[in-house]
Amino acid sequence: MGEIKVLDEKTIDKIAAGEVVEKPASVVKELVENAIDAGATSVSVEVKNGGSDLIRVSDNGDGIVREQVRTAFLPHATSKLRKIEDLETIESLGFRGEALPSIASVSQVELLTKTKDEITGVRYCIDGGTEQSFDEVGVPDGTTFVVRNLFFNTPARKKFLKSAMTETGYVTELVEQMALLRPDIAFKYTANSANKLVTSGNGDLKEVIYRIYGRDITSALLEIEREEDGMTIHGFIAKPLIARSSRGMENYYVNGRYVKDKVIARAIEDGYSGFLMQHKFPFTVLSINVPADLLDVNVHPRKMEVKFGESEKVYDFIRNAVKETLSGKEFINSFDFEKSSSKIAEAPKAPVKAPEPFERRPFREVIIEPTVLRKPESKITEEIKEIKPVIAAPVTEEPKIMPAVLKEPELRLITEEDNSVRDEEEEYIPKQMNLFEDKILDKNNADELKIIGQIFDTYWIVQYKDKMLMIDQHAAHEKVNYERFMKKFEERSVDKQICSPSVIITLDAVHRNILERFMERFDEMGFEIEPFGGNDYAIRAVPGDLYGLTEEEVLISLLDELDEGVNVSEVSAIHDRIATMSCKAAVKGNTKLSFDEAKALISELMDLKDPYNCPHGRPTIIQMSKSELEKKFKRII
Repeated sequence: MGEIKVLDEKTIDKIAAGEVVEKPASVVKELVENAIDAGATSVSVEVKNGGSDLIRVSDNGDGIVREQVRTAFLPHATSKLRKIEDLETIESLGFRGEALPSIASVSQVELLTKTKDEITGVRYCIDGGTEQSFDEVGVPDGTTFVVRNLFFNTPARKKFLKSAMTETGYVTELVEQMALLRPDIAFKYTANSANKLVTSGNGDLKEVIYRIYGRDITSALLEIEREEDGMTIHGFIAKPLIARSSRGMENYYVNGRYVKDKVIARAIEDGYSGFLMQHKFPFTVLSINVPADLLDVNVHPRKMEVKFGESEKVYDFIRNAVKETLSGKEFINSFDFEKSSSKIAEAPKAPVKAPEPFERRPFREVIIEPTVLRKPESKITEEIKEIKPVIAAPVTEEPKIMPAVLKEPELRLITEEDNSVRDEEEEYIPKQMNLFEDKILDKNNADELKIIGQIFDTYWIVQYKDKMLMIDQHAAHEKVNYERFMKKFEERSVDKQICSPSVIITLDAVHRNILERFMERFDEMGFEIEPFGGNDYAIRAVPGDLYGLTEEEVLISLLDELDEGVNVSEVSAIHDRIATMSCKAAVKGNTKLSFDEAKALISELMDLKDPYNCPHGRPTIIQMSKSELEKKFKRII
């Protein structure tokens, strides 16, 4: 063995930097978080060549006191933590004191900073962890970090970076997440001299969602708000028609921190259970707050992971909030040959010239909102042309936030004969609207539902007012069976089917532990299971609604379902699985039903609170309007 020596400080810093600075997006994350912690109301981010050549982050926050500039670049130097107990109540995004020394050790850093109480500021340059200059300069209040030549002194790490386009994509995703986290902060993001994102900082989360995801997603949002046992959740989730094949659009924040967490992801997806098809994932932007003593944020240097003290409690809270927000809403899909509901509209373009955080502007443009005039009884023949009034008003102080992107106002004349004329761009963001004035699948509408017939021995055609409905008998029966079983479960009246003789199964250690943990819940679901010596268990009874399934198949499937390493709610994890299996008893497609049987099925479907999707998320019913049908036959143009 060679001689053991203590590494020098520069080598230690470079090794430690690997945990904090993985790629350019890591640098942006740390610097933007510092800006937010400094109380900034405006943040500007610029990158070139994916961030490898240049990263510039400017803010109008508190700045760094001259005497503390050098200290800020020392390992584990922080203004946000004083003792170990502070970790239990930490609220700032940064706290470990690792970011700045880690960044400085693998790049060339220029810092410009000034507090509001100082007359002049500081320009500090440090290359590869070595100080180059410390000068007094005139700069605005706040802080600007310029990071050049990332990994210039660690070529082995630099070669593992992706292409410039890919690294830019990582930065873009990071800035979008920060903008969603803090809609009250004005963000400007520029990549290779092109504006990618500009937000107003007016606190309107829906506006930020619009700029990032476009009109279609914004118009499908459902607001969510819930408080319970010191926990709160608020934000937006999208209607089930907005679904993707990955979790890329599941955005959630815990105590003001963007994280990725299995418990939260599972809670959100289970809340959508029955509304989305399997292997489809929803769109969410959720801000979740839990008591500080239930949360550990000091899990990883990247601060992207958290641990909950009572994960089951957090899981139930989030799942129930999502479920209740979706419940009772009518989500009937329309089949429209002209449009695709999955198309994402292009976000509004950013202004050509948006102010930097410190830029002084002599005038602020005030736009007069458009006014809609109606023609009086006396005929007006003159056409009112577009008017674009702009009033210049002087400002005496530096603007703290960037102005929103405003469309040019338009003055329009609407005649009494043409009340249907409207300007689709009149509102910046579409208002949330219900799909229908009243619910179609409601007992009060039973007399207006007319069963026309069945096609392909699977789908029932039903007429309701000026709409044609198509109901999938298998999906509908699945939903009815599911709700029937869930009601029995909640009332603790699940039927049992005695196994004669008892079924003996052998379980490994993992499955035995799961079974013992959930034994009480299994009993509530209708199981009777007893130890039979060694690794064997005897199944005495199973839920009576699980027709056609073997006892061993039922139990092993449940244990496999629970063996996912996620500490979630016992009740929801079990009853969702059993209820799904009970749906196998539903009438299949290609099965001829009589009119009376179809009428009884549709009647039961109408009794349900959420009859629009089967437990697997497939639609039970779709609709087509009379006008759409007439368009296809060219009766109307």
